[in-house]
Amino acid sequence: MANHSQLGFQDASSPIMEELMRFHDHAMMVALAICSLVLYLLTLTLTGKLSSNTVNAQVIEIIWTILPAAVLIMLALPSLRILYMMDEVNEPNLTLKAIGHQWYWTYEYTDFKDLTFDSYMTPTTDLPLGHFRLLETDHRVIVPTRSTVRVIVTADDVLHSWAIPSLGVKTDAIPGRLNQTSFSASRPGVFYGQCSEICGANHSFMPIVVESVPLANFESWSSTLPS
Repeated sequence: MANHSQLGFQDASSPIMEELMRFHDHAMMVALAICSLVLYLLTLTLTGKLSSNTVNAQVIEIIWTILPAAVLIMLALPSLRILYMMDEVNEPNLTLKAIGHQWYWTYEYTDFKDLTFDSYMTPTTDLPLGHFRLLETDHRVIVPTRSTVRVIVTADDVLHSWAIPSLGVKTDAIPGRLNQTSFSASRPGVFYGQCSEICGANHSFMPIVVESVPLANFESWSSTLPS
């Protein structure tokens, strides 16, 4: 959950988000090194005396060709690694289908029979004490901790986007198309997200709440439901 005046990311709650935060820090260090070098050369040029001497053209051309290529490789390799990790879904323990509507979500647990519910934002007048305004829903998505959850995302009317920042998940919901993503919550907790695609007048009022519980608690919860 983000805090007021927070400048960085939310605390990572999945392995994918941890990798994304590491890559962000890596990219920022590369950008800092480039900015420092450019600032140093600019300062040297403005404060130094003008000289008619020039360096060997071949040497400087080799340097300004190889150096940017090396920097791009340093950024591309870890980026491609994370992209493949995010796209891979290996033997999911649970499959969840999320369907976007104007302006609520419908969830289907495909491993259970007739386990479907709609998730609406809880109105401010009905919000329990201590819960978050515009982020709480009347029905939460319950998933087991440290289990791979496959999420199939689609929409019923217009474009939506199923996004939970702390889990590193953001997938577009497109009418007539099934998109797939996955996550694994590394700790128990409640994780908040929102539709991240402008979808109409009430776009700001269709939150997403995922609650990660221990496997024993999830089994107890699911045992009370039709299977």
